[in-house]
Amino acid sequence: MESRKLFLGILAAATCLSAADAPTGSNWKDLVSRSIPLYGHRNWIVVADSAYPDQSASGIETVVSHADQIQVVQYILDALSKSKHVRPNIYTDQELKFLEEKDAFGISAYRESLAALLQDRKVNVLPHEQIIAKLDEVSRTFHVLIIKTNLALPYTSVFMQLECAYWPDEAEQRLRAAMRGHPK
Repeated sequence: MESRKLFLGILAAATCLSAADAPTGSNWKDLVSRSIPLYGHRNWIVVADSAYPDQSASGIETVVSHADQIQVVQYILDALSKSKHVRPNIYTDQELKFLEEKDAFGISAYRESLAALLQDRKVNVLPHEQIIAKLDEVSRTFHVLIIKTNLALPYTSVFMQLECAYWPDEAEQRLRAAMRGHPK
């Protein structure tokens, strides 16, 4: 009897610990804070709607935030703006532009909120399947963090491919051009 009580106590404690460690709810912010210093160029952070699938690639980690999507995007952008080593290259789904209110009630307000949030940033727009293909490929070598939100509207995920913050694209292009012009 005593060993059964001990076993049940240990089982209950283990269950509580694993539930506390699960990256859901408010723990997603801690996960973002821990991930950004580890991430570099070629890592991705995705802020997804609630129906986004739990992808099976080993390089992809999916967490549930139970939070508003625009607020999560804002949080991620703020966290990345404080980083000295990475900056986001943002992608959205091309399908988002074509959704109609009659098919996705609330989509107009969402588009307006997202446009206001991203107004000073370059946003790349591609068909959803092309962005997913990029994630599939990159997750074979690099980590991808997907944060699911409570948003229930289609094609609303915001994809952030991380780039080197202290090495601009133009400098990389000049370097590559110089290397082509001066073979070893």
